[in-house]
Amino acid sequence: MFDNKDILVLSGDGIGTEVVPVAVEVMKDVAKRFGLTLCFSDGLIGGAAIDQTGSPLPEETLTKALSARAVLLGAVGGPDWDDLPTLQRPERGLLGLRSGLSLFANLRPALLFAPLAAASSLKPELVAGLDILIVRELTGGIYFGEPRGIELRNNERCGFNTYVYAEHEIERIARVAFELAQKRNHRLCSVDKANVLEVTQLWREVVTSLASDYPDVALSHMYVDNAGMQLVREPKQFDVMVTGNMFGDILSDVAAMLTGSLGMLPSASLAADGRGLYEPVHGTAPDIAGQDKANPLATILSVAMMFRYSLDAPAAADVIEQAVDRVLELGFRTGDIIGRGIQAGQTLIGTRAMGEQVLTQIEQLEQTT
Repeated sequence: MFDNKDILVLSGDGIGTEVVPVAVEVMKDVAKRFGLTLCFSDGLIGGAAIDQTGSPLPEETLTKALSARAVLLGAVGGPDWDDLPTLQRPERGLLGLRSGLSLFANLRPALLFAPLAAASSLKPELVAGLDILIVRELTGGIYFGEPRGIELRNNERCGFNTYVYAEHEIERIARVAFELAQKRNHRLCSVDKANVLEVTQLWREVVTSLASDYPDVALSHMYVDNAGMQLVREPKQFDVMVTGNMFGDILSDVAAMLTGSLGMLPSASLAADGRGLYEPVHGTAPDIAGQDKANPLATILSVAMMFRYSLDAPAAADVIEQAVDRVLELGFRTGDIIGRGIQAGQTLIGTRAMGEQVLTQIEQLEQTT
């Protein structure tokens, strides 16, 4: 674990440039209240980096990230760069950052705040009290496997990717998941497609072999197609789920919508040496970018995760999460979590106003403790 408190801020593209500054203000406020001295620097990534440097991940950004304790990222991508070759698109900047920092463990909580039960697409009784943690392997699998590409075969183009995992990659992510399950409700579901894919047959074998090291955790296995169905059918059956890169990408977004909006969900990507990348999962949302409509709560909650996992300040994380809960209880909503129209006691507000409400509640929480 690094001793420094250097934080690299990468706003990225689209609504990232709106939600990240709001979250940074919350972070600075809470750090001051808890006596933490943080040093902030900025950098370019994604489409903004392409426009200014020609690269989705400039060397300067990666160098700063390697020396930082943690990185706060907004979002990357957008229609302006959709026509670029795959390896030159904004998303490659994010993949390069994950790979460069060896961020192998992605934590994606799907936590439903009680005031938002009506915003979910499922019946409130199915999602009330929902608290799932998806642990996704982040630096291997089909997103990074070689060979890959598009080539001419038999007079037609063929695209191909390689889905590959080594035993040590499976073991390290599984151990993270087992240890997190020990701190929660002691249930771990490993998701694979072992009936079809040899790589996930190995995945299941390795995960199963570790179970004896964690006798207090109940391990189960589920095929990915069934897991997707069960997330919609009976989501509260899950506690911690662990899976590979591609399956985790898909299932975490399915779980996200159970909570009512992607705009509410944070994430943490962790390395073995203590580095962390923290980002909302909502993407760049170009349709509302620049209009002060974006929900900053996922980014603010990502800051809470940063305090908990990289800055060893769980009390600061608790205060942020409590403040968000109180703001929602008071009825403040951005457009994505307003539900099926504004209800009595609800107030529609924008990005900056939502950040101000969180800061207000943080101050009030301090006054009452």
